[in-house]
Amino acid sequence: MTDRRRTAADDGILRVHQALRSGFGTEAAVYGTILVSGLVAVSSAHGETSLVVLVTVAVTVLVFWGAHVYAGTVARVSDRDEREQDETVGVRAAFAASVKHSLGMLSSATVPAVFLLAGTTRAMPDGLANDLALWSGVVILAFLGYVAFLRRGSPLLTRILGALGTASFGLVFVVLKALVH
Repeated sequence: MTDRRRTAADDGILRVHQALRSGFGTEAAVYGTILVSGLVAVSSAHGETSLVVLVTVAVTVLVFWGAHVYAGTVARVSDRDEREQDETVGVRAAFAASVKHSLGMLSSATVPAVFLLAGTTRAMPDGLANDLALWSGVVILAFLGYVAFLRRGSPLLTRILGALGTASFGLVFVVLKALVH
């Protein structure tokens, strides 16, 4: 069942998503957002400064991104399925494809990092910066879930349920932080 009646708001959401799609609206972005949310929750639950949380997030995301790129490169090298003729995929092409595919993992840390940087520079208190970084992951996940079902043409209720389902991965970390803190 699809809802062919898109609103102006829906069109605006799709335009935002399309503009961000190359590095933000991907499975790597969903995974990266969940990873960043977990890192922020665990790091900030112990009363760490936003600088420590930011460094923890940055280093961990870079390591996971590097591992993701490496694994993708290894998986794509000599993969005949991605070529029309019977030639194999070279290391450079496999690496380039893997970097492109994994960009969302890096970009997923951008919004939380902005909040953490605001805490680091004392533009806002550490606790608020850490909380906003954590909640930004929930909002990002909700947005990505909503858009996934909007792009399918799903009815509004299905889009909202999709947003809530995706956001629940981030909400788990909000609850975790509350329990630990």
